[in-house]
Amino acid sequence: MYKVLVSDPISDLGIQQLVDANDVVVEKKTGLSEDELVAIIGEYDALLVRSQTRVTDRIMTAGTNLKVIGRAGVGVDNIDLEAATQRGIIVINAPDGNTITTCEHTFAMMMALARHIPQAYAKTIQGTWDRKTFLGVELRNKTLGVLGMGRIGSEVAKRAKAFGMDILAYDPFLTEERAEKLQVKLASVDDIIRNADFMTVHTPLTPETRHMISRPQFEVMKKGMRIINCARGGVVDELALVEAIDQGIVAGAAFDVFESEPPAADHPFLNHPSIIVTPHLGASTVEAQENVAIDVSEQVLHILRNEPFKNAVNMPAVAPTVMNKLQPYFKLGETLGSFAAQITQNAVQEIRIDYAGELSEVDTSPLTRYIVKGILARHLGGEANIVNSMHLAKIRDLNVVVSQTSTTKGFTNLITVTLVTTQDAEERRVAGTLLAGYGERIVRLDKFPVDIAPESHQILISHNDKPGIIGRVGTLLGQNDVNIASMQVGRKIIGGAAIMILTVDKAVPKDVLVQLAALPEINTAVEIVLE
Repeated sequence: MYKVLVSDPISDLGIQQLVDANDVVVEKKTGLSEDELVAIIGEYDALLVRSQTRVTDRIMTAGTNLKVIGRAGVGVDNIDLEAATQRGIIVINAPDGNTITTCEHTFAMMMALARHIPQAYAKTIQGTWDRKTFLGVELRNKTLGVLGMGRIGSEVAKRAKAFGMDILAYDPFLTEERAEKLQVKLASVDDIIRNADFMTVHTPLTPETRHMISRPQFEVMKKGMRIINCARGGVVDELALVEAIDQGIVAGAAFDVFESEPPAADHPFLNHPSIIVTPHLGASTVEAQENVAIDVSEQVLHILRNEPFKNAVNMPAVAPTVMNKLQPYFKLGETLGSFAAQITQNAVQEIRIDYAGELSEVDTSPLTRYIVKGILARHLGGEANIVNSMHLAKIRDLNVVVSQTSTTKGFTNLITVTLVTTQDAEERRVAGTLLAGYGERIVRLDKFPVDIAPESHQILISHNDKPGIIGRVGTLLGQNDVNIASMQVGRKIIGGAAIMILTVDKAVPKDVLVQLAALPEINTAVEIVLE
């Protein structure tokens, strides 16, 4: 018999299939401290939690029989994934259970925003019959901008079409073909800002998406825009939004999420007449809570019975002999993926991964997952992991092509990552290897041979090979207090196209990158940030 401990309040209906299983015993013990869990966890094969229980390394060390930890929800911040992976404990979640619920909450917020429903309700129950103040707008024939076309964004777009709305959609992985399939128009963030009547946010919070809608965007935004955010606090600059509403640029906003939750008592959203707020209710429906529990319970049962399963968020099982060969390359693979994604500006439609040398002799699928994770994480942040990366690529219609060869062109092993974009099939290529005594090295960028040690902050400059460029770059960075740790240049012919890679000591302000790109003979300047 397998023993399952449920340590947080979880829907009885959601775990019914575990209760009904003739080879499983389910026990509910909620509100336990870490010490109390440590004392009893050794007798259980599986642990089911929501967000209250923090599953620490100490708990998993005591859980000598633990095979799986199930999180009835999406986020797994309360589970030490590294410790679970090291102990061979599978961690699963339920990424799809709240899709429809969050989509419907987004629409509820959009409707409430369009018709001033909360404000009108508050005034009516106070005894004031006011029909003139709350003149609303229809959704029909309006343009909706959707930032992020993952599961939830796609469902929102589908329902907006039924309301007679035109859809402008932005997603870094949205291709023309997929946009046509979803019956939306592929657009840039700038297109949406300038042309949409309503805008809804469905992106994860990453360094790239933090404050992606801020003062510069509000300055060029279509007057009368209405903004909905049921995704992540911080994607929209809250203070800049309040200013834009007060200036008459934005007609109103509806937010289910805040940069800091719960918000401070004096948060400007809480008393603003044009802003509707709810306390992070996107996933709070009976159905969603049941669905995530049902999804997790089903996968826990599969894992306990050694059957195929999905939605694992940590390292899948790999044969020890294969793991020994691949382990040194995991970080390199993720770095190459991240580097390639950051130098690619257009939407990616194909990922090509070439393994050369000794790596061609083993199953490289675990390493491929790391590379794809590195590519996706630029835009999806923590949503992408080494288990779901291939699935996330598939649902975004990203074609992943892997090839292997024993020819290495002078290296024991060589990994080449090529991203093919929707813009005239443009290709961006990064190749890397491990050098004895030196560690990770990037040895090719596009057509240029290089020798780069990946560092936290680097600047990639494409330029024309002319005298004086290095001096101008160094002077500008020095004037802006950006210290250069190392510099390397690459070119094919004298006076032709060239690149410059600079390692710097800290993050580079965006305005400095703009100044760099404006220097004579420089084409682009991109910051590369590697964890």
